[in-house]
Amino acid sequence: MFRGVSHVTIDAKGRMAIPVRHRDQLMQHCNGEVVVTIDTEDNCLMLYPLPAWNDVERKIETLPTFDPAARRIQRLLIGHATDIQMDGSGRLLLPAPLREYALMDKKLVLLGQINKIEIWSESHWLERREGLIAQKDESGKEEKPDFLETLSL
Repeated sequence: MFRGVSHVTIDAKGRMAIPVRHRDQLMQHCNGEVVVTIDTEDNCLMLYPLPAWNDVERKIETLPTFDPAARRIQRLLIGHATDIQMDGSGRLLLPAPLREYALMDKKLVLLGQINKIEIWSESHWLERREGLIAQKDESGKEEKPDFLETLSL
């Protein structure tokens, strides 16, 4: 559903315009109702259409509450999850605590991830992207998990 990179800006009130190609999908799929939460591994946000978030939330609530790693995920993802309605101009108002977590300034990058969109500070994304491109193991070869051996592109 969502793929590609888009560069957008955020205004002083915390409003971000969704690019038309994603806006149309969000309107058709969930009438502009989305959930935004934090990423637990990087300082970015994740935007889910409401139906996709409901699927994620169901999976999270089945995690064992006595497991510390599961509780961490539950607290961070669900605890920061914020329902947002896209306005008539195709904008989303990102709450200040989420913007602060994601180190957001005026320029943002939206990164399509099939069922969700990652929202990054442009400077943080460019730095992270360079790190991802440069990832190598000790021998200088690119690190590849075993599961990638079965992926054919």
